[in-house]
Amino acid sequence: MVIRRSGLVLGATAVTLSTIAVAGLVNLPQGQALFKESPKEIVDEVWQIIYRQYVDGTFNQVDWQAVRKEYLDKKYTDKEQAYKSIREMLKKLNDPYTRFMDPKEFKNMQVDTSGELTGVGITIGLDEETKKLTVIAPLEDTPAFKAGILAKDVITKINGKSTEGMDTSEAVTLIRGEPGSQVKLTISRSGEKPRDYLITRAKIEIHPVDYSVKQTPAGKTGYIRLKQFSANASKEMRDAITNLEKKNVDGYVLDLRNNPGGLLFSSIEIARMWLKDGTIVSTVDRKGVVEKEAASGRSLTEKPLVVLVDKGSASASEILSGALQDNKRAVLVGSKTFGKGLVQSVRPLDDGSGVAVTIAKYLTPSGADINKAGIKPDIKVELSDEQRQNLWLKQRDKLATLQDPQFAKAIEELKKEIAAKGNVRAERK
Repeated sequence: MVIRRSGLVLGATAVTLSTIAVAGLVNLPQGQALFKESPKEIVDEVWQIIYRQYVDGTFNQVDWQAVRKEYLDKKYTDKEQAYKSIREMLKKLNDPYTRFMDPKEFKNMQVDTSGELTGVGITIGLDEETKKLTVIAPLEDTPAFKAGILAKDVITKINGKSTEGMDTSEAVTLIRGEPGSQVKLTISRSGEKPRDYLITRAKIEIHPVDYSVKQTPAGKTGYIRLKQFSANASKEMRDAITNLEKKNVDGYVLDLRNNPGGLLFSSIEIARMWLKDGTIVSTVDRKGVVEKEAASGRSLTEKPLVVLVDKGSASASEILSGALQDNKRAVLVGSKTFGKGLVQSVRPLDDGSGVAVTIAKYLTPSGADINKAGIKPDIKVELSDEQRQNLWLKQRDKLATLQDPQFAKAIEELKKEIAAKGNVRAERK
């Protein structure tokens, strides 16, 4: 499998997805033509995509040929019946990330090219073990973020409707809405009683990268906060590193905390800005074929780097942090990452609906499969949920300062890395 820019997203299904360039429908084998002019057409179209592309050639021990016969033997009077059958068909795979979206849901999933979206600002997915609707991470400075929603929160109800058995597409439709309108999310958090959050929807402008120069005990530090891997994240990251290099920073702290991931190509492009050489990521498809993406020899800086991660760092964040860790390019500080190691291809269908299909899993350069396991930081600095809420919501002025325990530890390690690099230079003279 070749990693391409089009249609590849990582891990979680997002309420607030970045723009996705969707790929075309695969060619169909002879003798399995679509049922034109019939609601059965869309059923078979989805079946064919799964048949050709799904990551597991056994279809998770499901007789996929028998499934085709079962659902094409049915009579359909309208597309709504076909849509219902498709959802039932895909549930047989027991894969929360392979899902069908009707035309409205598919449209809602996409963000327009202006970089704005309407919603509450959370990334959600179904937990693979519990099948519960789970928050991957809130996007920074969005309504959900300001309301206090945290990574790993379980959404038990949406406007009073139970989410038990609900797929992410339906959840997206219920959560999104017009700016100024409200949605009530009932949240279950570990060790606490369920609580209702009334959140006002808003139009959200996405700026994936913030950066600044900070005077710290490590010296002149370039601080870069990467919020998500959207279509324009790599350009903004390049601009950030280039500008910070001009200011002669001594080293960098890259903050991936609460970054839920996004586009696969974005994580690869950004990794190449930090890595001079080495493997970035390997992908394994249904045939067991491994394709590797490597550094291009055109890194923008070789200065010391420390990366901040936490349980809200998922998917593309884990590809980037895993590549930097395994290649010994950076020290990882914080807590274990979320654990999303799957790649989906998002495909439009003929009637305006769409389907997301899990087509591969990815491995870090060392060959580690982090799905469900996450990436362990080199230096562990755990924060309780209360500490995280205080830091990210109530005391934002302390974030990325020496009063931020994870950032403070990152600076401590960066100082060591800068000193070590200086000693190596001295020895070489």
